[in-house]
Amino acid sequence: MKLLWRLIRLFLPYWRWMGLGALISLVVVLANMALLGVAGWFLAAMAAAGAVGGIMNYLLPAAAIRAFAILRTGGRYLERLVTHEATLRFLSGLRVWFYQHVEPLAPAGLQSYQGGALLSRIGADIDALNNLYLRTLVPMAVAVISALLVFLFLSRYSLPMAAIDLVFLALVGAAIPLTAQRLGSQPGARLVETSSRLRLAVVDGVQGMGELTVFGAARAHLEQTDLLSHKLRDDQNRMSRITGFVSAASGLMTNLSVWLATMLGVVLVRRQQVASVDLPMLTLVVMGSFESVALLPQAYLYLGHTLAAARRIFAVIDTPSPIVNPPRPSPRPRDSGLEFRGVGLRYTPTGPWVLADIDLDLPPGRRVAIVGPSGAGKSSLINLLVRFWDYQSGEIRLGGYSLRNYLGEDVRRMISVVPQRLHLFNATVRENLLLADPKADHSRLEAAAKVAQIHEDITALPEGYDSIVGEAGLKLSGGQARRLAIARALVKDAPILILDEPTEGLDAATERALMDSLLAATRTRTLLLITHRLSALERMDEVAIMEGGRIIEHGGHAHLMNGDTRYRQMHAVLASSP
Repeated sequence: MKLLWRLIRLFLPYWRWMGLGALISLVVVLANMALLGVAGWFLAAMAAAGAVGGIMNYLLPAAAIRAFAILRTGGRYLERLVTHEATLRFLSGLRVWFYQHVEPLAPAGLQSYQGGALLSRIGADIDALNNLYLRTLVPMAVAVISALLVFLFLSRYSLPMAAIDLVFLALVGAAIPLTAQRLGSQPGARLVETSSRLRLAVVDGVQGMGELTVFGAARAHLEQTDLLSHKLRDDQNRMSRITGFVSAASGLMTNLSVWLATMLGVVLVRRQQVASVDLPMLTLVVMGSFESVALLPQAYLYLGHTLAAARRIFAVIDTPSPIVNPPRPSPRPRDSGLEFRGVGLRYTPTGPWVLADIDLDLPPGRRVAIVGPSGAGKSSLINLLVRFWDYQSGEIRLGGYSLRNYLGEDVRRMISVVPQRLHLFNATVRENLLLADPKADHSRLEAAAKVAQIHEDITALPEGYDSIVGEAGLKLSGGQARRLAIARALVKDAPILILDEPTEGLDAATERALMDSLLAATRTRTLLLITHRLSALERMDEVAIMEGGRIIEHGGHAHLMNGDTRYRQMHAVLASSP
């Protein structure tokens, strides 16, 4: 019940659309019952009048029949229109809500979730929640109100007939659905889990096909995917069998109710307690009343599926954030300087220290390079600076204040990052650049692209800046994608620029041209260059050498080259390599 209430609270912002959809659904059901009842009475009354040669006014009931038919047909269209509008509004709002809750968790709070698993939750699991409104809440509300109205109507003619109809409505609308829900809860929940695992396996298989083939694991992965497909099919078959049982039982109860109501009506007519012309009307109203509960068995059947999807969504939402934002607004930074004092980081409470005793100064406008082999902890510094992770010891100060005094979004507003693992969206070059600043004009985009040495490559594309780059920049080379990401970081025009391996995948000539252009264009910015390559380091204000999560030496290029330093050894190795 607590889970269901959490779901219902998500619907509250859209209650007007959802309430209107439920109201129209109720009107349609009542119009259908009225149409059947009036038509039955009209035919019987016309036959009785013809048998005795009597006269009756047929214009009014004929007009009522047309009105109810039009109301039912038009109402059904409006019902679909309004309920689907409400559903689409809810789903779009829910995805935004989900992203707003997930974004602060990334990446530290989402370590246990693979990309395919999150994609499944924001896609299929959220889609499954529309069943709660379309197939549960609306049908239940319509069924309860319609049953009460029909009971009141029938009780004016015969209380026993009204009781029969109400009992069978309860059987079809409650007893059978609850049985179906009990039978379908486990396979329904397994459907959500299995479909998620299957989706994840397919995504991993497509994205990692090269690695699977190289290591000879492609066949095993295919067999695992095939096994999940068979499990999904088996549960779908179980749900189909339960659906068939529910449909047959509901049909049986409906026909039995109509038969009992008719037999009772015949007795009442013989006793002259009910007019003979009213009997067809009462029988057809009883039959039409079951339209109000027709959808409930299916609603209860898939309720387990919906609740399982909701649990998976809330499991992500309820993940505690590893980064705690301060309770007050961020301070106004004095400048763009950064200070590290004894900073230590480990990714798990009992794990090894990936950073230890980091001391580093980046005054405003200073250019510092961090050099070291892969795994030295260079990229972990970025995670700390943009508040993706929190450090366990020491302190980082930004603009004179502790980094923990800033809201995460305020920190990221001051820092522009080109990560080692960059991402480009399947959109145009212009749209990818505008992600950094949607208000930037074309001249600003072009200036950033020229600094990043990518402008000529862009203009050579078929549509220039309006060319589609493809999924993850598929239509660009690795070097072009990296330079486009650098241009995007420059468009942001943040006071602090962090470049993580900016020249990876570039030839020597392009690398030199890019670094010359970058250093010339970012003279007023605080620059942190993270690299394992030694080019352009002589123009940096300071170079820090990292190994094993520690800064083992630092200083200017000339100072580090004068003596038996690790930096000089690295240069010697590079110079001797072919």
